[in-house]
Amino acid sequence: MSDLIVFNKPYGVICQFSPHEKHRTLKSFIPLPGVYPAGRLDTDSEGLLLLTADGRLQAKIADPKHKTVKTYWAQVEGSPDQARLNLLRQGVDLGDFVTRPAQVRVLAAAESARLWPRQPPVRERKTVPDFWLEIRISEGKNRQVRRMTAKAGYPCLRLVRVAVGRLNLFDLALPLGEWRAVPPQALY
Repeated sequence: MSDLIVFNKPYGVICQFSPHEKHRTLKSFIPLPGVYPAGRLDTDSEGLLLLTADGRLQAKIADPKHKTVKTYWAQVEGSPDQARLNLLRQGVDLGDFVTRPAQVRVLAAAESARLWPRQPPVRERKTVPDFWLEIRISEGKNRQVRRMTAKAGYPCLRLVRVAVGRLNLFDLALPLGEWRAVPPQALY
């Protein structure tokens, strides 16, 4: 299979096909043999996951040296503050590595309203404001976006990957928990 599989991963699904004792796996949604995730999404993250049977394509998508841009929408606690947002834009020292600079913007309420409700819902505190950020990065190390926002003083409540390269969940009109095949050229 030379197609690229695009999947809108729900919250709580682990990015593996083998059985897991606590979480649903990709096998619950994608009945295709021989495809593997090209990059991962944490179990508690949602959104666009790409899978392929082509090892070279998988490496190209996942390896930061190819600079495939990934776009995330992060619901974070706090209020927008330019100094803290600029920290994300400059690159963040996470201790084990320094992130590349990110493109960051505050989302309008109408934009974040395009997302599906999360199950279970995010626990929001009445006394602590929250807002949504769009964060575009070309790397994607373990829990990177969550670690970046936390370092900037914005604990992440919900994280949704909405795009990889030119593939965008909204343009694809891909419902939560659904997948489809697209040509690899659609990514670039």
